[in-house]
Amino acid sequence: MEGEANEPAIGIDLGTTYSCVAVWNQRGIEIIPNEQGYRTTPSAVAFVDAERLIGDGAKNQVAMNPANTIFDAKRLIGRKFSDSKVQENMKLWPFRVIKGPADTPKIVVSYRGEEKEFLAEEISSMILGKMKEIADAYLGKDVKNAVITVPAYFNDSQRQATKDAGTIAGLNVLRMINEPTAAAIAYGLDNKLAFVGKINVLIFDLGGGTFDVSLLTIEEGGVFEVKAVSGDTHLGGEDFDNRMVDHCVSEFKRKWKKDLSGDQRALGRLRFACEKAKRILSSTTQTSIELEYLHDGIDFSMKFTRAKFEELNMGLFSQCIETLDQCLKDANVDKSWVNEIILVGGSTRIPKVQHMLKELFGWKELCKSVNPDEAVAYGAAVLAAKLTGNGDQSVRDLLLSDVTPLSLGVEVVGDLFDVVIPRNTVVPNKISKTYVTCKDDQSSMYFKVYQGERTKSTDNHLLGLLKVYGIPLDPKGVQKCKLCFQIDANSILTVTANILSTGMTKELMITNENGRLSKVEIEKMIKDAEKYRHEDQEFKKKVGAYNALEDCLYKMKKKIKEYNVNKKLHPDSLKQMENAIVDTTVWLEDNQDAPIDMLQRKKVYLEFVCAPLM
Repeated sequence: MEGEANEPAIGIDLGTTYSCVAVWNQRGIEIIPNEQGYRTTPSAVAFVDAERLIGDGAKNQVAMNPANTIFDAKRLIGRKFSDSKVQENMKLWPFRVIKGPADTPKIVVSYRGEEKEFLAEEISSMILGKMKEIADAYLGKDVKNAVITVPAYFNDSQRQATKDAGTIAGLNVLRMINEPTAAAIAYGLDNKLAFVGKINVLIFDLGGGTFDVSLLTIEEGGVFEVKAVSGDTHLGGEDFDNRMVDHCVSEFKRKWKKDLSGDQRALGRLRFACEKAKRILSSTTQTSIELEYLHDGIDFSMKFTRAKFEELNMGLFSQCIETLDQCLKDANVDKSWVNEIILVGGSTRIPKVQHMLKELFGWKELCKSVNPDEAVAYGAAVLAAKLTGNGDQSVRDLLLSDVTPLSLGVEVVGDLFDVVIPRNTVVPNKISKTYVTCKDDQSSMYFKVYQGERTKSTDNHLLGLLKVYGIPLDPKGVQKCKLCFQIDANSILTVTANILSTGMTKELMITNENGRLSKVEIEKMIKDAEKYRHEDQEFKKKVGAYNALEDCLYKMKKKIKEYNVNKKLHPDSLKQMENAIVDTTVWLEDNQDAPIDMLQRKKVYLEFVCAPLM
């Protein structure tokens, strides 16, 4: 669905660890800074007593409140609780994840004195809502339209869940675009005068939680054609941090004979320190981790070298290079085909990663002309401008051809996966295949729709079950059913079955048990999101009223001292004011959770009694 022309439309890079928002204005694409002035915002949500924090506020208190600070929602979205990756991560997360209905993972936090359960879509919607608020404040108007990015290797369930999160956040999701493709758009428009004809680019996108490789051809005039994609939706900077944390925990146990793996607060502080050390090691060869009273009153201190960091993560780095090799094979091209290697994602700053890439490509120079933290949001904003007719001619001329990351098909006799749409097929697309009955007098057919690359159907990701009834009774092989697989511009799938002899059709909806929320659930979550936004606003108002009363007390105390020195006040009047100040001070200490109207009334009363001081 496209937005109306001239309505503002934003591009959001919804990252695992950090998110970024951009918009087209008359000067071109602009990355929008948050209220702290930072151009990226932590993808974290924290529940603190009566307050909900999103972004920098949430990240800054994670070490003190680990069980109620949610991060990594992108690693949960669209996945099952029983997923091995989810089970692995649960051992590392300080917050609790439980099994919800239909094997969906639910995050449990303590908020306002009671336990609350959230789906990953809800947490992601809070982060998207924060990015929307940042854009609203910057543009001075309510922004509805957005293009949201997803890893190229996200499957159908993960894409649907991300789109649902956008809807819950109050956004009209114009399109979802693959992160490396968005980065390629950023590169192409930034370098439109740097090349003529055609250029072949490799996007190496290594972020906080996901890894993607894409091969694209960019032609003059803004034609972007994706040749192949590969990746891992569960590989990134956080995995490098976890290796460092594990090493520190082992060292602590070796040195002090104490296991801190059960101390969530200590692990939170340690993870924060390891992430900081990892960043430092990209520009220097040695740093140290120093943490006072880490566990059982013991101070922890150790040197961390770049060599040790590389040793701990070499297996993961090699995994990245293997994935890149696979992408080249899928596209049926040689390394020499690549003209430019573009680095995207904060983890591409790691020197060893850059070294291995250069080595693979014969010491070819890496392109660093795009900002690795901002390129994805930049490209998303370009597409948003095109879809709403807001960009200049170069944006309006943009032509984008993407591919599906994983093969799509159905289970056939023998538990085999029969591919209908092969991976790296251009999208949007529609491909049909005909199947026949396998038994005499068969009146129904069940089609299990899978996504993946394994030969055995059950080793792939089940998207849904399409049941077709009312087939005329005939010998096996006579009745035919035509399956039509249609992928839209967001790489989201619809499957339609058609019994050729009767014309009867049936369409597959990706149901809730297969990763998609129902309309009723989405509407409930939209209402919940509005309730949380209202609670946040009320909390800010309350804090404002509290601070205003406290500030009023401070001013009155200061002024009464000045008047005392000058002896201009009548003793009775002075005594009345002093009593009012003392009474209000004591009341404020005893009533920190007082409602807004009471705080405001106290301030009005204090100003009335102390009017002679004003």
